[in-house]
Amino acid sequence: MKNVEVGQLDQANPNSVDRFTNEFLNSNRALDLLINNAGIMATPLMRDERGYELQFATNHLGHFQLTARLWEALKKSRNARVVALSSSGHMWSEVDLSDPNFNNRPYDKWAAYGQSKSANSLFAVALDKRGQEHGIRAFAVHPGAILTDLSRHMTDEDLRPYGIYRVNGVITIPDASKVPVRFKTVEQGAATTIWAAVSPQLNGKGGVYCEDCDIAAMVPADNKLNSGVRSWAVDKAAAEALWTLSENLTAMSAGAIA
Repeated sequence: MKNVEVGQLDQANPNSVDRFTNEFLNSNRALDLLINNAGIMATPLMRDERGYELQFATNHLGHFQLTARLWEALKKSRNARVVALSSSGHMWSEVDLSDPNFNNRPYDKWAAYGQSKSANSLFAVALDKRGQEHGIRAFAVHPGAILTDLSRHMTDEDLRPYGIYRVNGVITIPDASKVPVRFKTVEQGAATTIWAAVSPQLNGKGGVYCEDCDIAAMVPADNKLNSGVRSWAVDKAAAEALWTLSENLTAMSAGAIA
């Protein structure tokens, strides 16, 4: 692809985030679009160098720090969008603000993933509130179920209920007609992200959770479908509380995004 630059960035490493953002900021360019797409899922209990649970640290805190550090470049655009990749997995857990890093509660890999995905959505809510006056709008996106390397930490036992198996180490769907989840292709999975990034249908909007190239409907907490957004993932008070916690955990100064 022409006119593409590639930079190295590890969202689980705060020093890597700082190096990457310093390189971009030194170019004095405006930033029109930031898609926060990095993620890990269903990992065994692992922690980053700060002692933070790795799914929360990578999926949420890394993106929080990245966006905060790039804030002045986003403001220069005057018409920027930030897209946070969430997931229907947010249905598995709201953010435990008292113990997000599983220091005092038993670790559950799916609760940890769900918490990080709820955090992604709440991040978009709080970010949009702060960005509107600067022409910056934020959106959370559920891309859909896609068979990618994101599932590398899933065990055979995790995969079996979805009708998925590993054949010679490769994840395979033997009979798509018997699979309880409708999987998307990678291209289909990217569609809602691109729509949220550029669609004029979202002009004047922000802080919303999107799926299937539309703004998702609010659904009850006990809804078992892999669609819709649960109230805790768009709750404004929870978004503000998470924002303050994230500033503290990343040692970003209060008001770095203002």
